[in-house]
Amino acid sequence: MAECKARGWDEVDVVFVSGDAYVDHPSFAAALLGRVLEAEGFRVAILPQPAWTTADEFRQFGRPRLCFAVSAGNMDSMINHYTANKKRRNDDAYSPGGRIELRPDRATNVYAQRCREAFPGVPVVAGGVEASLRRIAHFDYWSETVRPSILVTSKADLLGFGMGERVLVEVCRRLRDGKPITACRDLRGVAYLLGAKEALPAHEWHDAACDNRTVELPSFEAVGGDKVAFATATRLLHHETNPQNGRRLTQRHGDRLLVVNPPALALDERELDRVYDLPYTRRPHPRYREPIPAHTMIKDSVTTMRGCFGGCTFCSITMHQGRAIQSRSQQSILREVQRMAADPDFAGAISDVGGPTANMYQMRCSRPDVEAKCRRLSCIHPTVCKLLGVDHGPTKQLLQQVRETPGVTSVRVASGIRMDLARFDDEYLEDMARHHVGGQLKVAPEHTSDKVLSLMKKPATTTFDEFAEKFAAASQRAGKEQYLIPYFIASHPGSGVHEMIELAVFLKARGYRPRQVQDFIPAPMDIATCMYWTGLDPMTMQPVETVKKLKDREVQRALMQFFKPENWFVVHKALVEAGRKDLIGSGPQCLIPANPPKAAVAARRDAANGRGRRGDPTYVHSKDAGTKPRGGMPCAPGDSDDDED
Repeated sequence: MAECKARGWDEVDVVFVSGDAYVDHPSFAAALLGRVLEAEGFRVAILPQPAWTTADEFRQFGRPRLCFAVSAGNMDSMINHYTANKKRRNDDAYSPGGRIELRPDRATNVYAQRCREAFPGVPVVAGGVEASLRRIAHFDYWSETVRPSILVTSKADLLGFGMGERVLVEVCRRLRDGKPITACRDLRGVAYLLGAKEALPAHEWHDAACDNRTVELPSFEAVGGDKVAFATATRLLHHETNPQNGRRLTQRHGDRLLVVNPPALALDERELDRVYDLPYTRRPHPRYREPIPAHTMIKDSVTTMRGCFGGCTFCSITMHQGRAIQSRSQQSILREVQRMAADPDFAGAISDVGGPTANMYQMRCSRPDVEAKCRRLSCIHPTVCKLLGVDHGPTKQLLQQVRETPGVTSVRVASGIRMDLARFDDEYLEDMARHHVGGQLKVAPEHTSDKVLSLMKKPATTTFDEFAEKFAAASQRAGKEQYLIPYFIASHPGSGVHEMIELAVFLKARGYRPRQVQDFIPAPMDIATCMYWTGLDPMTMQPVETVKKLKDREVQRALMQFFKPENWFVVHKALVEAGRKDLIGSGPQCLIPANPPKAAVAARRDAANGRGRRGDPTYVHSKDAGTKPRGGMPCAPGDSDDDED
């Protein structure tokens, strides 16, 4: 409040409550939205990570003139707090010093409640990833139940889903003009609950080419008790995510009706430039005395675009950022780079230039008239759409201009590369190998089983092999020893013991020993989450087997790390039960030796005595040095032993 008074403010328009520490960097939602509102003339107070057991801190700025804007932060609070095995994480990248317990579980609900308690009658607008992905009745992994829309549990007046700049600005404009929060119900990108006696309003968002029908989802009560109904709701929802033709959705929750309007239209280049050209300091607030890990990681990165048309079934990006690629102009990006280079604290190295992916910059459908009608969930699976523009020219030109900017000594690309797109441009791969890879390049093949890859909407393993060979050759021509870091997922729907053995054999053949294991986490509203909960692929209604028990998940993790002595007994049992004794022994194709190594026996004894690594309360994730793979495949082990990621 002292900072507000220093500006001459006697009151604020909006109090933005966030589960993250405040960092004035465009990668942090509170900073970006706060700066956007500020540029529109609103007085914005940021309340980061408030003590939530009482409403005291929610009153410190006085009664906001317009509204509270509530967000759990850049991550869903439950994913932020818990691993795939539902164990409490031992750090929080968005908190000072990486400390935990600075935000509550289900933070949106708790913050909204405290806002109402602090100032009854002030509108509460919920947003952010947590609210976006819980806007309808959804499966909640941490309680293993279907929960109602977050509007029911938070009692927020309005929910803004997706990227929130346009929605939040328009809501604040209308409230400033004296209109009630209910007057915002016609906006794209919002959801709300009707009262028991309120009628569904009539609104139109599309022209004659796209109808304005309302699609009714199976009710909360239906999806909670019938998995076929849940799968049906999931399919209907995902087919209405193109903002150019998406229809309004409704879903009954008891005697109330949830209304979800069509998604907000994507920002054009000019609008996106305006958002990123605002005067961010790119630093944490001076109140913090400890570094904020997420800021340390991204402080020298540059966001070039939003969205992803990959449509991976386990990924939430398209449900929040959208399927259409929204790109900044090269001029805007270079202005940001020049500002970074002029900062005395800048060391010259840019850590990343990209977004959700590294190589979708300025890629769009070549037929806007078709795009406006398209309901395809992925532009690149099962095949790359013939109408998709896959030109890497703008990306190559941008990277060249960035690395030639005075004051910039190196430019890395840390965002993952879509291999199925990069294969269309060998020159792009040459540029990457020569200029933008610091020894390791992240890619995400995710699995090797054709069945699992199809359920994931990921390309076949041959794409990875082709890319790996090209990258190895390009690195050799550049005179560099460089490796790929391929990421794989354990326990994804469709992945059983046989599929994980197939993956282990693939890893063994290529000499790759992953130190980082990704365990599938069923995030709310994802298609793969529906498969996990219902046992059905919602797009085909065909059955999908999935593992749910902790011990079965541990088997999949162990198979991916078959080379670890402590995993010998688990891997041995899995191979025997699967009829794959041929993979036990001393042959070149064998995953484990015939007899348990001493380290395996010791680990088993320690586990039985309660001294196992996972049972040791002092255990923390540790760094693990990599080893060069055999056979010349340009892969490298991960740089972390955080196999609960």
